[in-house]
Amino acid sequence: MSAAPAMNEGPATTKNQTRQHPPDEAHARVSWSQIIEPGDADAGVLIDRHGAREAWSLVRRGAAALTAEAPAGEAARWRKAAARWSPRLTGVDVDRQWVRARRCGATLLLPGDPEWPVGLDDLQESRPVLLWVRGDTDALATAPLVAIVGARAATGYGEHITAEIAGELAARGIAIVSGAAYGIDGAAHRATLACDGTTVAVLAGGADRVYPAGHAALIADISRAGAVVSEVPLGSEPTKWRFLARNRLIAAMTDATLVVEAGWRSGSLNTAGHAAALGRPLGAVPGPVTSAASSGCHRLLREYDAVCITGADDVVELLPGAAASPPLDHLSVELPEAARLEAVLSTRVARSTEELAARATISVADAEALLGLWTLTGRVERDTAGWRASRKSAGR
Repeated sequence: MSAAPAMNEGPATTKNQTRQHPPDEAHARVSWSQIIEPGDADAGVLIDRHGAREAWSLVRRGAAALTAEAPAGEAARWRKAAARWSPRLTGVDVDRQWVRARRCGATLLLPGDPEWPVGLDDLQESRPVLLWVRGDTDALATAPLVAIVGARAATGYGEHITAEIAGELAARGIAIVSGAAYGIDGAAHRATLACDGTTVAVLAGGADRVYPAGHAALIADISRAGAVVSEVPLGSEPTKWRFLARNRLIAAMTDATLVVEAGWRSGSLNTAGHAAALGRPLGAVPGPVTSAASSGCHRLLREYDAVCITGADDVVELLPGAAASPPLDHLSVELPEAARLEAVLSTRVARSTEELAARATISVADAEALLGLWTLTGRVERDTAGWRASRKSAGR
């Protein structure tokens, strides 16, 4: 085959792209990404042994070169690997990847870069050969990060709990990682964005491909306020097996994984399995015992020693150094002030933010901040007349 020549530079520089990769290293890894599927352990072993550039050279020279360099007894393994990779060699086009990256503003991250999520290295030979990132690459190096995943066909209960937990975690400065799917994933991303928090979407297709189509606006918002990430070549379509492989990234790059609503065979259990295998803390939100949508969560609690999660504080306790985590004080509102605001809310009479602040003797800014957070958790409702306490909240 005639591989695309090495570029002298990568994609157009973004605000995050302050480094320059060695051209041969970047070329080799971008080439590798186009002939393997995510999690290919054979590729990982070869790259670990020889480095990405020499390993790529061996692959281009064919099965004979691979077996000649292999330790005794591994010839059959590398013949099979060569047979798997060789049909894709003619389709490798590194220049095209750089063009796509420039068009969508994607940044190339390689292992060892300052923003590379170090948790991915725990995947060992199955770690990604690269990441394409749209957005702020620093979001990947934020600590701590929590994965929130769950059912696409989520119930109102599941979406409410997700928004409440994700919003409170984001308010504490914890980044939320999910897969941008409908249901729980989308609820987690939206709640984080509503709190001006950091959120990361890990995609099964290319970082420049919107999936699902109904989340085009959400994914665009995530790329502006956080990061959209993928290990597959730009332009790639998502496939069933890529979704499953993607889940290992979500589990590995985060400090804990939370499952909110999952059926008995939900794909979210695959993410939970990766988290457990990697030794990451795992939590699950219980649901009604009659709810099929929560049967997977109950399975995690019963069979996989997942921690029962009922709120954001429970999630924080899963994180390293959690005991020292501060309370939700980013709003500059002490508990007595929040209590006074809650006391002057009515379920019947709507009042403006200014009137509520005056009645509670707190600042308008603090009232706005609290009311905004309480909107996410369902404690208050707003219409053209003003704010009211929700009837569900009043009955607690």
